[in-house]
Amino acid sequence: MADENLKYDLSLDEIVFENRNKEYGAYDLRTAYPKLLTRSFLIGTAFFILLAVSPLVYLKIQQMNAKDAVEVDAKLVDILEDEPIIEQPKEEEPPPPPPPKEPEQQEVIQNVVPEPKKAPKIETPPPPITKQLETTTGLANQEGVKTPAYTPPPPPPSSGTGKVAEVKPVTNEVYESVDQNAEFPGGTNSFRSKFQNNFDASNLEGEGTLKTEITFVVEKDGSLTQVKATGPNSDFNREAESTVKGIKTKWTPGKVNGQPVRSRFRFPVTMNFQ
Repeated sequence: MADENLKYDLSLDEIVFENRNKEYGAYDLRTAYPKLLTRSFLIGTAFFILLAVSPLVYLKIQQMNAKDAVEVDAKLVDILEDEPIIEQPKEEEPPPPPPPKEPEQQEVIQNVVPEPKKAPKIETPPPPITKQLETTTGLANQEGVKTPAYTPPPPPPSSGTGKVAEVKPVTNEVYESVDQNAEFPGGTNSFRSKFQNNFDASNLEGEGTLKTEITFVVEKDGSLTQVKATGPNSDFNREAESTVKGIKTKWTPGKVNGQPVRSRFRFPVTMNFQ
């Protein structure tokens, strides 16, 4: 009886859905699946073949509807070329004769005697008044015994009632004119050279010629005060004043009646900038 209950020809779906509700729908889908797969494969293959063949069919239809080509029998005609004209060769002109050979020139070295020029006149500044009073002045220097050019007359004999000349004390005022001018060690040219060497032109702009006049007071001890530059360019004036104040070398003060006094000195400046 056990062998009779065994069914060896059952499919997988029947084994899975044994003792289950086969009317649910899943059983029908599983049993119909092989047929649906085969049908889908056949339809897809037919659609692919149709797509592949459609261009060939289209070309064939175009060839069938094309108009018959008209053939034209064209024969080429031989073109006779004219005989080329042969140009006669031109007669070549003879080459020009070579230029005449120039004779060799003798080497000459220029030797021009320079034209003599008159030597410039050198002006010698006059010696200070103190040296002029010590000896006699002339057109050329000459060594010898010093002879004072001016000897003060002897004082008149005293009568007992005469008045003694009073010497006015030197005041602290600034003299515009003195008996002996203030001097810089080495002269004015030495002071000008030191001024040019210490002048800083880096703060100035532009090119050309700038002028100014610097006035200052030489004190009794040789120092400089009241430095003032008067010129059209304010930057140039400011740098000129700073340069003069930076020169610390003492001057020899001016003198009145042999006594050092405060004197005003004027120093013109002209500089070219490129």
